[in-house]
Amino acid sequence: MKQNVDFIVVGSGAGSMCAALKLRSAGKSVMVLEKTDLLGGTTATSGGVMWIPNNRYMKEAGVPDSRDDAIAYLAATAGADDDAPGANAERRATYVDQAPAMLEFLISKGLRFRRIPSWPDYYEAPGESELGRTVVSELFDLNTLGKEWKAKLRPGFIPLPAYLEEAMQLPNMKRSKAAKKTLFRILGRTLKTRLTGKHLVTAGHALQGQLLRAALDEGVDIHVNAAVKKLLTHGDRVSGVLANINGKDMEINASAGVLINAGGFARNQAMLDQYIPGAKSEWTNANPGDTGEMIQEAMALGAAVAQMNERMGSPTTLPPNNPDMKPAMQGDLAKPHSIVVDQSGQRFMRESASYMALSKAILERQAQSPSIPSWMILDSQYIDKYWLVGGGVNKKKLQTWLDADFIKQGDSLEALAQACDIDPATLSNTVTRFNGFVDAGEDSDFGRGGHIYDRWLGDDLHKPNETLGKIDSGPFYALRVYPGDLGTFGGLLTDEHARVLREDGSVMEGLYATGTSTASVMGRITPGAGGSIGPSITWAYVAACHAAGDSS
Repeated sequence: MKQNVDFIVVGSGAGSMCAALKLRSAGKSVMVLEKTDLLGGTTATSGGVMWIPNNRYMKEAGVPDSRDDAIAYLAATAGADDDAPGANAERRATYVDQAPAMLEFLISKGLRFRRIPSWPDYYEAPGESELGRTVVSELFDLNTLGKEWKAKLRPGFIPLPAYLEEAMQLPNMKRSKAAKKTLFRILGRTLKTRLTGKHLVTAGHALQGQLLRAALDEGVDIHVNAAVKKLLTHGDRVSGVLANINGKDMEINASAGVLINAGGFARNQAMLDQYIPGAKSEWTNANPGDTGEMIQEAMALGAAVAQMNERMGSPTTLPPNNPDMKPAMQGDLAKPHSIVVDQSGQRFMRESASYMALSKAILERQAQSPSIPSWMILDSQYIDKYWLVGGGVNKKKLQTWLDADFIKQGDSLEALAQACDIDPATLSNTVTRFNGFVDAGEDSDFGRGGHIYDRWLGDDLHKPNETLGKIDSGPFYALRVYPGDLGTFGGLLTDEHARVLREDGSVMEGLYATGTSTASVMGRITPGAGGSIGPSITWAYVAACHAAGDSS
């Protein structure tokens, strides 16, 4: 079977729907091909946060930002590594210019967004924003999709209609009246919306829901169970794809081009072994379709790749029930009364750093001293105050974890060290040294708590430093921590128009790429929350503008 369209999008993440909307606005026919049975990619299961510098919501809230500040910040962070061609100066500047334009385009299509009031940039560098450049979706009513398409959207990770900043307050319910009020507000909202026949969702689920609704309204042809088997060429130009749609092969020609937004290779262990030795697919929270074959298909045609040894790291642990969604441990690690040590008992990183930096630190430490898994060391103060692994810890849960050997316990640090097969003297010395930093109010080894982002991650009820608290109240506990991820961060090398490049630097006409299928414009870091989704949607928008003949 054969079919002709103007443009094909491989994958159904946020960028896919944005590109489709832009091309439909230009009068082009668009087909979106998703190989799994659910739409939305990893974005749907994420927080759905976009890092958009100099955006309208910052201006409305009186939060200062400018093009120059954003470019300076990216130059000092993403541009700091010479071995990251996806983050060259031209692409960084294009991103700063086009990300706000992309946002305005989506708003013009009826999508509704908001900013998180406070989510600091991750690095102390020229141009940083202490209040943050984050943009998120407003809550979205899934029922507006209709029964058929609602069932095809990949579910999110927050079951309640809570704004992200509300969800972040919930762990403090036992200790904060404000957090209790937030919970009652969420429960009231849930009841009200259900009584009125709505099904409100949040975070990435809401973002993907809004984009899917808009794409359907614009007449985008969307298919699930539609795996692309081959990129088709006519001369030197990519001219379409060979896809298997619901078990039937179909040759689809695309006169305006093909956009690859099919994710990275976090679920492909062979590719991980080749490019990121030590990383394991069992630690990832990337969606099941994140298997890398579209990167390989483009490479077979001569496409260049870069930054293939990078991941969107996110430290995790592996609970006894082995859930599909692995617990995100970054917030846990930043709380007071805890540290992370390697298997020798030595501390080796700033536990309040960004998720990507934390996972990278564990992998890099492995080359010097066994650190996979590392150990999160905490005391009874932590257990009494904070959520751990996604929820509160009561005696029954703690005992279940102990029985499953998921968590270790010791009445003393020496006993805990023996339970973890750590040298007791080393662990004791490490904790004593850290406790001294807490007393001094400064972590002289790694600078924990020295940046506004560190303190934002910690406990705002704990003073004087939100992330520094002594480990001195037994029993003591230890939890294994693995260098998990949300996906890989390297892939096809693209230019300032999102066109895929060959090894010799020439353009592969007709082929565009975005998202984690590409070498990120953020290089080898994430500058702030939304450093993956923001670029994914922005470069999809840029690709669509170019394919439609509109480079504005």
